[in-house]
Amino acid sequence: MRKIVIILSLIITFFIIYFLEVNIFSSFTIAGIKPNLFVIYILFIGLYGTQFWGITFGVICGLILDLIFEKTIGVSAVMLCVIGYLGSYFDKNFSKESRLTIIFMVIGSTIIYELGSYFLNSIILEFNRELLYFTKILVVEILYNVLLTIILYPLIQKLGYVIDRNFKHNNIMTRYF
Repeated sequence: MRKIVIILSLIITFFIIYFLEVNIFSSFTIAGIKPNLFVIYILFIGLYGTQFWGITFGVICGLILDLIFEKTIGVSAVMLCVIGYLGSYFDKNFSKESRLTIIFMVIGSTIIYELGSYFLNSIILEFNRELLYFTKILVVEILYNVLLTIILYPLIQKLGYVIDRNFKHNNIMTRYF
């Protein structure tokens, strides 16, 4: 029963993040660039949930976002799937206790998401975007995502441990001993 409540909460969180990106962060852009909260969200699910849920939520959220925003279907789904897998990889190899580690995970995930999206879109749509413009977008989005991660870290960590306890069936402290 708890898992169902958590999954429903994650679905509701998706719609809240969608609402924030469309309505609030459209007004608070930096040089016309919005943060990508979905990268943080899917990374969070991959870190604290299981690999299956990180990949599943990544694909589903990516498909929904592709249907709503993008010209091509599947690019965001593939990249968010990679981020979900990457989150589970980070969970196995790095500590989630340090805020600095989480920040580096967000930086790496944002870079991978944007580079992968750029590469896949350039292959599918056969376009060449200016590298300087792409670099500007990447740097501003990384800064924006890191700032939001620093602000939201206590909430992410608290909710993450609830998900971790219910999906992985182990206590956080006993994992390391």
